[in-house]
Amino acid sequence: MTYRLNPSQKAIQKTALEFARGEFDKDTAREFDKRAEFPETIWRKAAELGFIGIHMPEKFSGGGMGSLENVLVAETFAGKDSTTGAAIMLAGLAADWLARFGSETQQTELLPEILEGRMRTGAALVQPDAVGQDALIGMEDGEPGVLWRIDGELDSVINGRAADIFFVLCSNSTFAEPSGGVSMLVVEADKPGVTVEKDHPMLGLRMTGAARIKFAGVHVPLVNLIGRRNQGLKQASRILPESRLLLAALALGTAQGAFDRALAHVREREQFGKKIAGFQVTRHKLAEMALQIEQARCLTYQAALQVDGKKADFRLVAMANLAATRAAVSVAFEAIQLLGGYGYTSEYDVERSYRDAKTLQVLSGNGNTLTDEIGDSIIGKLKS
Repeated sequence: MTYRLNPSQKAIQKTALEFARGEFDKDTAREFDKRAEFPETIWRKAAELGFIGIHMPEKFSGGGMGSLENVLVAETFAGKDSTTGAAIMLAGLAADWLARFGSETQQTELLPEILEGRMRTGAALVQPDAVGQDALIGMEDGEPGVLWRIDGELDSVINGRAADIFFVLCSNSTFAEPSGGVSMLVVEADKPGVTVEKDHPMLGLRMTGAARIKFAGVHVPLVNLIGRRNQGLKQASRILPESRLLLAALALGTAQGAFDRALAHVREREQFGKKIAGFQVTRHKLAEMALQIEQARCLTYQAALQVDGKKADFRLVAMANLAATRAAVSVAFEAIQLLGGYGYTSEYDVERSYRDAKTLQVLSGNGNTLTDEIGDSIIGKLKS
């Protein structure tokens, strides 16, 4: 299978790049990264122009396009500035939950708010004690008229500090259902009992404002259930490709941005009376970096095309995610080496690319888990 972008997709790439060039400022990005501040103004402008939720239904203020278009926007934004691009694209991280499983009322009330840049969503992708697994907290049946009372903590919640709503997977702990079951819920951030327990200054992607969120006796009504009760894990598995593709696209853009900065530097920098780019060792290193990026791009685009064709290949998506995050970390690291001492300074941004790449790799889950999934899908069930 090969990919070829059509004129519409190329136009989206071009428009996204023009927007990023006009709105992403290097000095502002460095300052926002230092202060862990969300780029709210840029996010709202991006939403107004339809970049947020470009793959969502038009009736809910989405773009009515596909996963590949969403990948192209995320890759382009992250290529211009990895931190700013990721913050913008992750602001509506859990909107896919609503688009796929939300009720008509939930979709009508919440999706336009998210996609038009008025509401930020918070979601936990990784727990420290269960890397690569979905984060779960406990719940039990509450008072009449209340579906559940939620107690527990979610760690490393993306957008945790400033989210308007949280999307959580809750495990049922009632006496009636001791074996439990997991349900998807949306919880308003201003509900009594919801507090930011602790900020998490992350290695990278600092503009997303990760935090630990505590839920203490939070009453959640029936209308906040997303999809079917006790079907949360099955539902989460069905939307996993979209989340992994987004992270892969951001990693791909991060790798490309680091590569472009390194290439520009070696073309200008001289040593021993010769441009650094003229040395064979430099050219070989650049060739390896470009190879990793293109391999990851092919996998990511092909995986997105299959998702758009309603034939999501979980193995291919896992491969794309693994290849893109590995490429981002490797390419950003080599970019630092090519810049020498400059690479370790904030002025040249490749150190930030590396921090963001490593954080995207962590958010994507344990690499062994992805590799296991790929291996299992290849081998299949073994006869005993």
